[in-house]
Formats: sequence, C-alpha cells, structure tokens
Amino acid sequence: MPAASAEDAALTDPEVDSTPATVDGMAVARLYGEPLFELPQDLYIPPDALEVFLEAFEGPMDLLLYLIRKQNFNILDIPLAQVTAQYLSYVEQIRHRNLELAADYLLMAAMLIDIKARMLLPRPPAQAGEEPPDPRAELVRRLLEYERFKLAAQQLDALPLLGRDFWRAQVLFDRDATPRLPQVSVADLQQAWSDILRRARLHTHHRITREQLSVREVMTRVLRQLQGRRYLEFHELFDPTQGVAMAVVTLVALLELTREALVDLTQAEAFAPLYVRLAYTPSR
Repeated sequence: MPAASAEDAALTDPEVDSTPATVDGMAVARLYGEPLFELPQDLYIPPDALEVFLEAFEGPMDLLLYLIRKQNFNILDIPLAQVTAQYLSYVEQIRHRNLELAADYLLMAAMLIDIKARMLLPRPPAQAGEEPPDPRAELVRRLLEYERFKLAAQQLDALPLLGRDFWRAQVLFDRDATPRLPQVSVADLQQAWSDILRRARLHTHHRITREQLSVREVMTRVLRQLQGRRYLEFHELFDPTQGVAMAVVTLVALLELTREALVDLTQAEAFAPLYVRLAYTPSR
C-alpha cells in the first residue's frame, strides 16, 4: 500500500496538529464565509471609497451661515478673521478632493478676504449725522435673505407630500353617466294594464240611492254652525262621509250665503287656509 499523506496522518493520529498556522491571527475580511487573513496583492480600492463627509453644504452661503450659527456669532457683527480662517480650512479640504466644486467656495473666500481688507483700511469721513458704511452690510443682507429662503424651504419640505407621505385615492367609474332605463315591451305594458283592471273590479261598488238635497237647508245648517263661533275653517263645513253630492250642495250654499252677505270668506295670505265667519253688521 502507498504511504499515507500528511493530511491522512493528521486525521488518524490525534497527536498531529492540523490547525493552520494563521488561525491565531485576526481575519481582515471574510470571503464566501471563509476568513481572509491577508489582503490580495491585486485588490483595487477606489480613492472615494474611504472618504467620510462630516457635513454636506449646498453652497458657499450655506457653509458660511453654518459657521456663524454653529458658534452663535451675531450675524450683524461677524468676526471676519475667525470665520474666514475656518472657511478657508474647509475649502482646503474639499480642494484636494474636487477642484471644480471648490471653485465657488474660493470665490466666497476671496470676498471675505476683500471685506476684511476694507475693514482694516482707513474709512473715508462720513457726513454729519450719518454712520460710515460697513463693508459687511452687503454680505449680512445676502446671508439673512438666504436664511429666510432656507427656513421657508424646510417648512415646505415638512408639509405632507403626495407620493412621499400620502397617496391619492383613485376610484374607477363608468364615464357614461346617462341613466339606463329598462326596455319595456308591448307585452309588459299589456300585462300591467290587465293587473290594473283586475284590481279595479275588486273594489267596484254599485249603490243606487236617492237623496233630496236642499240648498236652503244646508244654508241654515251652516249659519247654525257659525252661531257663537268666531270662525270655522273651510274644510270643517264639509263631511266627506256624506258623499260628493252633499259636498257640492254645501259649496253652493256657501257661495249663496256669501252673495247675500251673510258670511265672509277670509284668508290671511296667499295659499293660507280659508276661514268662514258670520258677516259683521255694524250697529247703528
């Protein structure tokens, strides 16, 4: 049989140490779950991969306002020497990483140096009652205006935004809003008419009566009803249970009493109830 290899010997002999020599070291990474104790010689790391941005500014004005507000400086009395030194320190950091981005910041740095130089030079004498012009006035105005717009933008961004904070509810409906009436055939119409005739026959009553109705008697009855009463409503003089003929005679009797000026028909306003009362006869 061939001689056993070192690995087979390590498996069969417990006294043989099969642990790798680098196990005591600290793994710098893991590749597919396995520890990696040395970085490959051909490993490429992009320069921007290890950059750390502590603060993100939207431009030179944003950086300058940040430096002033962070240290609680009075924006109307800016210590230009201290602020300019801090500003140039930040510009020097970004100049090494992105020269194009640093161009705008360098322009603001030149403006700060120019303002500081004008403050060191002797100022021309001011007229009586006027203060000498402050070289920082234009910069202060721009900073205050920028801060107002920045705060307004933050307030607008805090408002609920469609697609970010809420979604618009959508409901699908048929655009044809014309009501669709059911189709009625001739047979349906005939059936409905037959049902009406059938129900009408169930409620048909044949009564043959003969009534002697007198207009004068009804006039007397109406005058008796009004005795001792200030007025009566028009419908109180009619009794529906006595039939249509009696209602017609009562109406004729009221018209006759009105013509003879024995009763008055009054109404408070248009479409108001009608009232019947005895005619007023002034005493002589």
